[in-house]
Amino acid sequence: MYRTHTCGELTLADAGKNVTLSGWVQRVRKLGAMTFIDIRDRYGITQAVADNTVTDDVRECAASLGREYVIQVTGTVRERQSKNAKLATGDIELVVEAIKILNTSATPPFTIEENSDGGDDLRMHYRYLDLRRPPLRDAMILRHKMAFEIRNYMDSRNFLEIETPYMISSTPEGARDFIIPSRLNPGKFYALPQSPQTFKQLLMVAGYDRYFQIVRCFRDEDLRADRQPEFTQVDCEMSFVEREDVLETFEGLIKHMFDKVLGVQLPAKFPRMKWEDAMARYGSDKPDIRFGMEINEVTHLVRNTGFTVMDSAEYVGGICARGCASYTRKQLDQLTEFVKRPQIGAKGLIYARVEEDWTVKSSVDKFLNHYQLRAIIDQCKALPGDLVLIMAGDRRQTLSALCQLRLEMGSRLGLRDPKKFAPLWVVDFPLLEWDDETQRYYAMHHPFTSPKIDEVDLLDTDPGKVHADAYDFVCNGVEIGGGSIRIHDAELQQKMFKTLGFTEEQAELQFGFLMNAFKFGAPPHGGIAFGLDRWCSLFAGADSIRDFIAFPKNNAGRDVMIDSPSTISDEQLKELFIKLVPQE
Repeated sequence: MYRTHTCGELTLADAGKNVTLSGWVQRVRKLGAMTFIDIRDRYGITQAVADNTVTDDVRECAASLGREYVIQVTGTVRERQSKNAKLATGDIELVVEAIKILNTSATPPFTIEENSDGGDDLRMHYRYLDLRRPPLRDAMILRHKMAFEIRNYMDSRNFLEIETPYMISSTPEGARDFIIPSRLNPGKFYALPQSPQTFKQLLMVAGYDRYFQIVRCFRDEDLRADRQPEFTQVDCEMSFVEREDVLETFEGLIKHMFDKVLGVQLPAKFPRMKWEDAMARYGSDKPDIRFGMEINEVTHLVRNTGFTVMDSAEYVGGICARGCASYTRKQLDQLTEFVKRPQIGAKGLIYARVEEDWTVKSSVDKFLNHYQLRAIIDQCKALPGDLVLIMAGDRRQTLSALCQLRLEMGSRLGLRDPKKFAPLWVVDFPLLEWDDETQRYYAMHHPFTSPKIDEVDLLDTDPGKVHADAYDFVCNGVEIGGGSIRIHDAELQQKMFKTLGFTEEQAELQFGFLMNAFKFGAPPHGGIAFGLDRWCSLFAGADSIRDFIAFPKNNAGRDVMIDSPSTISDEQLKELFIKLVPQE
């Protein structure tokens, strides 16, 4: 037996026991005749001490230890004289009787500590070492607990966990597919699934009325903090349900997860917001409602002022930052530079301060009179001491910029507490969005999302006005999950394909198997998928999902640890009937 206890287990109740621990050397400290050894495993750290009573062999072994050596230590537990409240085992220490080196270690390229001295690239290269650090260990434990509780809840609600294929046919909608060549079928390819969407619908046709799966999904798209080319979904589908049934079921799952994993009680009923309202009030379909500072449109108040910026703008809107009238010129310039950043793209920022006597001082005083400025601050519900920040331009871009500015101000004012959670359902999304470049409609979610039943006729006359029977779960400005009631009628599905510009031949080629299945009695059904990686980062108060994936890719989509993607041999290419074309 390599160990009788873990390195995070021993307490004062174990004093006097003879135990054996195994783990990695965190650090070694020599103080005169005594050598202190911190030994670490995934459960914690225990201090061991080799004093002047040990044999020469033990003393020499202790002196030879280096960082990250794998060792086995046997000794007696005793109470520490100098306790360490930061450690779970800080009340005791292990008096060493024997040490055995199980394996030596090269000097690690960075410190295996809470806060490491290694940069992102270095730690990604040695990910197996990075995973020894407490933050990543805790992230892996959190992910495990969340998956465990998801399965508990779903099983208690009669859901079956059923696996679906990873090698499927390519689909033209959504992000780019990752493609796999087939050796046995020359010139043909599999694709990795962006989601199990069609398969879970086929399971509904098959009669498995409650399905779920914690499943890997794959999308070949540009990366950012909350994206990875391979990610994990909690994929769920139900038969014989309407929207209310789905929301009630998964509101229950969400509350279960917050309670069991975080000990947080959420409201009995989550608020709901229509997509149009979310965009108008927050400039985003995933609004952070932990704080106010809502966007107010003032376009109608600033027409014909002689100020070209506002007169020519499609949209003018503002937000009210409470108590910020004292902002200095330097602070306002910083905000202006913030909104001018390329990723936001605004041309400038207008401000109006509300003084204690209700007078308004603005950066556009020479263009707007007192009554116009007062109308703006009234529209934005500003009070004395408040600062109104205004932007003008294209409607969509300006709302997006105001959204980013609102979040920035929320962070500056300490209004985005990561330990405070504000759940929200966003509902009634547009079914379709028009693309000017290709001159066609695309599905806002996917082609199998059902339109609102009372708006189906609009597909023939005005498709852009049709709303989807869809819903997103949003918390703290992050979209954690999304789903919809699906189309289960073959005729309506064909109409949807036609609206999206598919010919009958294209629809048959891509989705003929699904359309054929619908001929055999498809039940009404709907579902939702949660991003497990995002959910983990939300629970941990982190900005990136990367720490919650054991072996993630970097921002270029590469695994620098195993040097992937990589080239393959000419023999493999020949076997797959593939010839590479030189890059221009």
